[in-house]
This record gives sequence, structure tokens and C-alpha cells, in this order.
Amino acid sequence: MLTVYAGDYVVSEWGPARDRGDVEASAAATAVSPRLLPRILLEGERTEADVVFGLNTDVTKQARESGLFAPHNVDLSPLTLPIDWSDDVFLPYNYGHTAFIYNTERLAEPPESFDALLEAPDDLKIVIQDPRSSISGLATVLWVQSVYGDGAEAAWEKLAPKILTVTKGWSESYGLFTDGEADMVMSYTTSPAYHIIAEEDRTKKAAIFPEGHYFMVELAAKVASTDQPELADQFLAFTLSEPFQEMIATGNWSFPAALPREQWPEGFKELALPEEVLFYSEDEAAALRDEAVEAWRRALSR
Repeated sequence: MLTVYAGDYVVSEWGPARDRGDVEASAAATAVSPRLLPRILLEGERTEADVVFGLNTDVTKQARESGLFAPHNVDLSPLTLPIDWSDDVFLPYNYGHTAFIYNTERLAEPPESFDALLEAPDDLKIVIQDPRSSISGLATVLWVQSVYGDGAEAAWEKLAPKILTVTKGWSESYGLFTDGEADMVMSYTTSPAYHIIAEEDRTKKAAIFPEGHYFMVELAAKVASTDQPELADQFLAFTLSEPFQEMIATGNWSFPAALPREQWPEGFKELALPEEVLFYSEDEAAALRDEAVEAWRRALSR
């Protein structure tokens, strides 16, 4: 059996593991961790994982330097990413952009820019994820860093009174939002697709900001110490196959990494998308990560 370590969102009610087949990825399985990279780094070569599913370029430099991952041996020519990709270790399977999601029935006039969000009344309540335990949380602080630079800490100070709570992972945040506990939730531009396709609900939308939105590509990788190298290679190759790519769009509610736009599900074609896309290479993200997290921590601790 192939053992896949994956992020918490994979086994949420919205995630692709609900149709996981023979892949061990249930909420009760030790093969699933909301703190994905820290766990694999802690276990090192003793890990039971064969494949890690759910990394991104915000953490791949640390992952690469650990020496715990092996080349994926997958042909990259099917990729349809909006950026060039030639990495031989980390394999993209879907992508999206960070965004604050809101309910039009609860928030009729959402902030129209990041600046407007910071200046919004403090009774506007949002939910975000902890950047120390969540990939989406880390993407959020890097997004703020990208937009505000040296003013990131001041931006967080303005946002802090509006933050209802900080959760360890994405699924807890999104659950609070869908339960009506918050006006906005930190998520992705593709999140409304779930509500459109699965629920025929068009009240959930992404607030698109002219300052730009942080681009995230999600990645899988083979663990170098796997005792199932052939199965791991087969799994990774499968992630770029047409059947998997057609599944991942509505399985993970993200844009597929190797599927032409004309083959996207209809609900994805009506999503609001940013004109300005912000992206850090793994080297840039690694250089800015500690600074961005510390600016967030200091501002929220006051």
C-alpha cells in the first residue's frame, strides 16, 4: 500500500481524499498531518510516507535542502501553469490565488481593495490561518509582505481588530465561515467554485483586490526513503493524467495544473480572477518567510 502524507484540507469535507480510493489518507490515519513539512522533517528517514502531497514553493527550499525527497521522474510537458515550471523534484498538480471569501447575503459591499479592508470598521470579522502551522496561513503573510513590504507589520496592526480568530488549518477557518461565524475567510480565488458546482450557491465570492493576489502552486513529491518507489512513481505520474486533473479541479477546488482552460468545469469559468498576480520563487519565499511571520506575530500580540 502507498502511504501519502497530506495537509489537513485534503481530508476535509471539501478535499480530494473523500474519493481517495486505495490511498491511505483519512482523518484518523497517521499518514495525514496538518503540519505537513514539519512532520516529515521531524521523522526524517524513519518516516512511513512514500509521497508527500500538499507542499508549495513557500516551503520547498527547506524541503529540498533536507535531502529527504527524490526526483519525480515525470514528464512535465502536459503542464498548463501560467508560469514556467522545470523542477525535477516537486511536481505541481493544481494552483490558485489567495483571496478573502465573503457571503454576498451577509456582506453586500465587501472591501474593494486591500487598503479598504485595512480601513474597514472593526466590526467586520474575518478568520485566517496560523502561518506557523498552515500553508495557506504562510501564503497570507507572504501576500501581505508582497503588497506592503516594510509596512507589513503596520498593515497587520490595522487588520488585527477585525480578526475573529486564527485557526491552525484552513478547514477550521472555512468551517467557521460557512457556519456564519465570520464575514470573510482567508481562502482561495477558486473556493466559490465549490459552492457553485456542489451547492448551486452563488452567494460566496472572492474579493478581488487591485494590489494583486498571491499565486500558489500545490506540489507532490516522492520521499527518497520510500520502500514503494514504483508505486510512488506511478502515483506521481497519475497526478498529471487527464483523469486525475479532471478530478482535482472539483476534488481540491483549484485550477488543474495540466488541463487546458477549455476542459475546466463550467463553474470555474465564471470565477472572478485577479489581474495582478504576485509570486515569490522558493528562494525569495525562504528569505522573507521568517520576517513575514514575525511581523504578523508582533502585530497580533499587541
